[in-house]
Amino acid sequence: MRKTLLIAFLISAFMNVKAQTCEELIDLVKSENNGTTYRSYDSEAISSVTFYNVFIEYKAYYFAIVCFKRKYSYNCDEYIYQVGSNTKLNYSIDHYDSAGKAFWKHIEPYSDVLRCSPKFD
Repeated sequence: MRKTLLIAFLISAFMNVKAQTCEELIDLVKSENNGTTYRSYDSEAISSVTFYNVFIEYKAYYFAIVCFKRKYSYNCDEYIYQVGSNTKLNYSIDHYDSAGKAFWKHIEPYSDVLRCSPKFD
């Protein structure tokens, strides 16, 4: 219960004044449940996308944590997006053809919601 209230507070803080860090929000969302991960072995940029559903006072919030590959490394950098309820389904269908195109179509349009995403040129 306490963790759920903390997540609710963080979400409202991000939407209003962005008081907490993106990394803290990622850690809290990850701690809520395991999520569903879609790996992208042949993508040049995306290592994986994990979708999480977080329920706060009977209301669902949907998140995608995208792990972007680092150049010349096996590691990746994580970014969090608050997405729509149908994003997971749509991404799961399209990512087999191209994880990058599926990201641009279904996840990137939500980049301004939390402002925890990288800026692309």
